[in-house]
Amino acid sequence: MKRLIPATAVLAVLVVMIVGQAAGIGSSTPKTPSAATPRWVTHVARYPGGISGAVRAVYAARGQNGAASASAKAGSKPHVAGANVQMNDDSYPPMPQNETAVAYNVTNPKIAVAAANDYVSGGVVVMRTSDSGRNWASTRISPQFAGTRDFCTGGDPGVAHSRRDNAFYISQLCFFRALPFSEVQVYKSVDDGATWTPGRQAARAASNFDYATGTVDDSIFNDKELIAVDNTPSSPHYGRIYVTYTKFHLQPDGFSDYCPIQLSYTDSIPTNNPVLTTWSHTAVQPDNPGGDGTGSSADQFSDPVVERNGTLDVGFVSEDCNDSFDPHLLFQRSTDGGQTFLPSAVQIDKAGQYADFLDAGLDDTLPPTHFRAPNTPSLAYSPQTGKLLFVYQNNINRPTSQADISYQTSTDGGLHWSDAAFLSTDSSGQPAPNDQFFPWAASDENGRFYVIWFDRRLDPANVRINTWQAVSSNDAASFASAKISSSDWDPNLGFFTSGAFIGDYNGLAASTEAVYAVWTDGRDNAIGQTGLGETDIFTKFQKNP
Repeated sequence: MKRLIPATAVLAVLVVMIVGQAAGIGSSTPKTPSAATPRWVTHVARYPGGISGAVRAVYAARGQNGAASASAKAGSKPHVAGANVQMNDDSYPPMPQNETAVAYNVTNPKIAVAAANDYVSGGVVVMRTSDSGRNWASTRISPQFAGTRDFCTGGDPGVAHSRRDNAFYISQLCFFRALPFSEVQVYKSVDDGATWTPGRQAARAASNFDYATGTVDDSIFNDKELIAVDNTPSSPHYGRIYVTYTKFHLQPDGFSDYCPIQLSYTDSIPTNNPVLTTWSHTAVQPDNPGGDGTGSSADQFSDPVVERNGTLDVGFVSEDCNDSFDPHLLFQRSTDGGQTFLPSAVQIDKAGQYADFLDAGLDDTLPPTHFRAPNTPSLAYSPQTGKLLFVYQNNINRPTSQADISYQTSTDGGLHWSDAAFLSTDSSGQPAPNDQFFPWAASDENGRFYVIWFDRRLDPANVRINTWQAVSSNDAASFASAKISSSDWDPNLGFFTSGAFIGDYNGLAASTEAVYAVWTDGRDNAIGQTGLGETDIFTKFQKNP
């Protein structure tokens, strides 16, 4: 039996049900006293939106019971022909894993690494394959805050591979419910995901703690980060590592006056001690002190993509800092390696072609289920033609078809965009019924585009979820789609006893060797036996034709 990485007592205070006392977990006393509730906790308690779902899930999970054993099923999950593959191992009782990211080794696409939020370790579960996704093995990364040596809550993973470094990188958060510290951390593996940077040595792409002075800026909370690497040898910034994230500025009462997209980048993460990494920082969107939490300084869910010439593209949503309203879909780009961006973001959506969904609570809850379904868009780039593909949840036809998946394309580097078209359609080409959400897009080396999303069209009650995939071999001029999940699942049974969180996004990476569609899936829920709802991470083994 494989032993899971234990969390500390600080983490146990944050999310009691994550950690099993039967696992022999030790204790850790914070060295920095917390006289006041962290501002992010006040924000989540008082405001229905802004800070993302993974962080909110930690707050929502307070006081729940349940304990996971520190042992898991050993080995990898077997591939069964014609069926899907569970990628992660299981604890006992099984705990949720959700919110997926994946990347493949660009010099050997049969090797891939995926990551997901992990409610066993409190960090991320890392899954790796060396046979194009037939079989996967698991390990875990538990984040640690170096300022106090306390283990922190992680999650919100991003994954990237570096051709130059022959390394995988994973980004994740580090934060506390009882302490004010907030970091975006990056971990490195040089053995294709088998071993990773120890938590205490993580590279710090962003932090609200000044390690030189020992002071913390508790008005800042860093959220929802993703990572990309420049993998073109002829690029002037070959090997540069980019991390985009949202910087929430919080007032004492929890109100956020601005929450813009930010960028951290570096040309080197030392393998022996990544904490020594030197980062540069750029504002993708501006601060707005004293603002009302709306406008150009209010953003969320950034997705960075690097073009062959070294241009950094970032797709994201304009989202109010204190509720879940997304008025626009936005795009930024940098042609100088992240040093500067366009004077103002390009608006992707067009009048009358896009609408966000606002539920009664302004918190993105998608009825008739209990979980949040924020608009988490995805950006993909064709290395053959340079075309950009932007996919997103669209509620323009909500009265007739609920939430749909739409897409737009750009042929001039994101400065102008096509009209919106529907991707989640039925056999007649009309928007599919019921809700579709959480899309993710990717292109392989030859420019074939892939998109996956969650889809409830097959359930008349609009509850049970399948995963669908669309493919385009004509540069996104048209797509053919089909269901790729072999079983559906009930999200109301997917998160402990509430069903309130199934992640905010799915993952997808595509090569000419294999396609890695990676999603959250609750088909094997054991709530009837354990009393705790849970999800696993699934894929479908796909060789690229």
